[in-house]
Amino acid sequence: MASETPSVELKEEDFARLQIERRVAEVFDVFDHESNKTVDMREIGTIVRTLGCFPTEAELHDMIAEVEEEEPTGFIRYEKFSPMMVRVLTERRYRPATEETLLKAFSVLDKEQKGHLTVDELRNYMVEEGERLSQAEMDEMLQAAVDPEKHVILYKDYVTLMTMEEDN
Repeated sequence: MASETPSVELKEEDFARLQIERRVAEVFDVFDHESNKTVDMREIGTIVRTLGCFPTEAELHDMIAEVEEEEPTGFIRYEKFSPMMVRVLTERRYRPATEETLLKAFSVLDKEQKGHLTVDELRNYMVEEGERLSQAEMDEMLQAAVDPEKHVILYKDYVTLMTMEEDN
């Protein structure tokens, strides 16, 4: 009678989960400046975005609240962060918008359908509507978005640039 040996092969989903866990650990470690398995809670947004998730500020606050200590210390521990982040990544939550969705959004803002927005138009939309950006975030976005020759946001080019970066 042949004895059955347990399979040592990982199921595809188990392998994928291990890869996600490894990636979360690697990114967390980059921000763990004290090498004590904690990060400053102000860096959680950067960590989450580095991992390819783009929650709203309200969703990010919910994520932080889920992993924060009962007595807040200003730091998030890896053992609390990792299971939450692995779950978020496994469920494919907070995915970036598609190229088509971004183009539609810019097109709605471009009331005259010129194919571009001025810096002032975009800045006004970003200040008056949706989530507020910090001045540094606004400057960073404009640096990437503004055509250096025409000094306007050619949004089709900008959307292509944004979605190319996400594919890498």
